[in-house]
Amino acid sequence: MGIEPMGLRESKKQETRQLISDQATRLFIENGFEATTIAEIAVAARVAKKTVTNYFARKEDLAFDHREEFVEGLARTVSGRAEGESALVALRREFLDGVERHDPVIGFSGEVFARMIADSPTLLARLREMHDQREAALAELLATETRAAPDDITPRAAAAQLGGVHRVLFQQILELTLDGWSNQRIAETVTVSAQRGFDLLTGSLADYAVK
Repeated sequence: MGIEPMGLRESKKQETRQLISDQATRLFIENGFEATTIAEIAVAARVAKKTVTNYFARKEDLAFDHREEFVEGLARTVSGRAEGESALVALRREFLDGVERHDPVIGFSGEVFARMIADSPTLLARLREMHDQREAALAELLATETRAAPDDITPRAAAAQLGGVHRVLFQQILELTLDGWSNQRIAETVTVSAQRGFDLLTGSLADYAVK
């Protein structure tokens, strides 16, 4: 018997993961997150219950299948900033690009999905936790990039400000989505909000963490 190539094996794993996530989201939307069980998701995806938990350690992560990208996104953007670019400029640019793309990671999830989140205390709590994790990841990256001393509060304070703007903008996108606005209309409004929000940080962070 031949050995299955690693690329094919990984591709099958990704397909299984996506299938589980898609079926879970469908059930969450139809029945509510709180009422849906892991066993029901396993049946819908035609996999064992253990397979579901192997791919998703927490039930909430079945709904937030972009969790890793969300949590690591700000730090990744700052890490990849251009020469001479500050953390603030890089994050502003990337966020506005995301608005143009109607990127689901920054909140463009559609009204049905947004309602699923808004109706679940568990998902709202997980979302807050993800915001906190994203901010912590950014603070750690900034501390490394600026060679900050262990007792220097600057990276954490900067991350709190930068993460705070993203948190407020995500919430605005969510609220406008729940109000039934189109993605295009949301994008136009949030672009103005983003410019204002990032402008408020210019005085303190314009020259911080310049590459």
